[in-house]
Amino acid sequence: MFPMGSLYVGDLHPDVTEAMLYEKFSSAGQVLSLRICRDSRTKQSLSYGYVNFNSPRDAETALDTMNFDHLKGKPIRIMWCQRDPSLRKSGVGNVFIKNLDKNIDNKAMYDTFSAFGTILSCKVALDEDGYSKGYGFVHFESEDIANRAIEKVNGMLLNEKRVFVGKFIPRSEREKKLGERAKQFTNIYVKNFGQHMLDEEFYGIFSKFGTVTSSMVARDQDGTSKGFGFVAYEDANSAEKAAREMNGKEYGNRILYVGRAQKKSERMNELRKKYEQQRMERFNKFQGLNLYIKNLDDSFNDDKLKAEFECFGNITSAKVMTENGRSRGFGFVCFSAAEEANKAIHDMNAKIVGTKPLYVALAQRKEARRAFLTSQYVARAHAARQQGLQFPGGPPFLLPAVAQGPRIFGPAPALRAAPRWPALQPLPRPNGASFELPLLSASPFRAPSRPASIRVHARPITGATGHTARPNSKYTTRHGPDTFIADSRIMHAAPQEQKQLLGEQLFRIVEKLHPELAGKITGMLLEIDNSELVHMIKNQESLMAKVEEALAVLEAHKANKKGVTVQDKA
Repeated sequence: MFPMGSLYVGDLHPDVTEAMLYEKFSSAGQVLSLRICRDSRTKQSLSYGYVNFNSPRDAETALDTMNFDHLKGKPIRIMWCQRDPSLRKSGVGNVFIKNLDKNIDNKAMYDTFSAFGTILSCKVALDEDGYSKGYGFVHFESEDIANRAIEKVNGMLLNEKRVFVGKFIPRSEREKKLGERAKQFTNIYVKNFGQHMLDEEFYGIFSKFGTVTSSMVARDQDGTSKGFGFVAYEDANSAEKAAREMNGKEYGNRILYVGRAQKKSERMNELRKKYEQQRMERFNKFQGLNLYIKNLDDSFNDDKLKAEFECFGNITSAKVMTENGRSRGFGFVCFSAAEEANKAIHDMNAKIVGTKPLYVALAQRKEARRAFLTSQYVARAHAARQQGLQFPGGPPFLLPAVAQGPRIFGPAPALRAAPRWPALQPLPRPNGASFELPLLSASPFRAPSRPASIRVHARPITGATGHTARPNSKYTTRHGPDTFIADSRIMHAAPQEQKQLLGEQLFRIVEKLHPELAGKITGMLLEIDNSELVHMIKNQESLMAKVEEALAVLEAHKANKKGVTVQDKA
């Protein structure tokens, strides 16, 4: 059923690296590629990843022998990689278990249910602190195995608690049933009656609508009313009548709210839907009017952003996005007419303002932007594979087609602005350090940043000469130490290839100044947009300033790390 040899590895400790995963899984067989999925902006681990084996048998060995092994003190959860999400969402073979003892973990539940047949995935739901929520899910290979497990385990005692085991019901069906049940409620929620409501008074107000089985005013520890309470009626008609007649009614100079009592999950779901609807309405209202501007200079604030664009028409709002009072390098400008917005895009996109070329485009919803980038990334990867070329973000070497096996491509990374490095004093330039800078065209190049996921492979990266590459760098000198790539090749290259070519040039330049840190500094510089990289390579002062800034950040990080280590030892 899973002939591709691809495994999903979940519940990873945030500090687990690709190298640790490779060391762990290479003992089971030949690993073709692996990656840990990371946040596109912060680069923090999302605590799951994928491992591709050369042989499905090796993948099965890893699944059987390593599932729930500890890595960095935390048990990892392994299952077959399911490319088709409809299989997971269909509910076929999926079982829901509740009333679990809090000491039952993934392994204990897996051991309990594996006796009935092949398990595709098994998970106990955890809270934010990592403790069991008392329920979980088991996905079996077939519906027959799931039914047999339900029949045998439902109502059994596990750790002296009687568990419920039943067929998993998708959220859409649960919400539908909940909606039907909501029409016949017997419990009502009442709020906004103040701090002086007595229990007898509260009961008297609502008992006139029907037989009340219980009523309660929520109180603080000192006995003061919290301003809300609950009433339970014997029948649904009484509850519905009380909610209809008392909701919005004035009581003690206050307007009461009376409605069906809901669980927290129901309230959160309704609020989420309401917020999403408001967001959609707001987006549709300003569609074609709102512009997204990135690559802003650090000196930009709301007023400066508005002043830069107000020559194109009437601006209804201008906002630079900040974090801890510091600009994040992007913002939004909203015009009153679509013609004004289009003119601003035409005139301001790629225009150098301050020291950086701006990126100006119509603002998009995150889902639409991510879908576009994903389709663009997949299309480029497919075209590169058809031409037998290496696509950036893939393996650092090409294997024969028959031996390469499956590749898992994650979603396209989000476009990033220039790195927000701390403003540090530049370090003194090394004595005698001078070099010639190549002249390139200043045409603005735009491409997604390097993919966030990192791949680890069994074979070393080698340059054209066959020598092993420098361990701290992914850039090797393929054109000789003193040669540079021609303007025409840069201009006619694909956007991702432009990043690679610029990286090779930057590496050779930085290597002359700081040989040991050339790889790290080049990686930091490559977070900048291609158009600004071209501008920097043309401008020696601009490039040197960025190199010194990057070096200062590395030195500060190293000093900080050393200080933490000394403190820990103390």
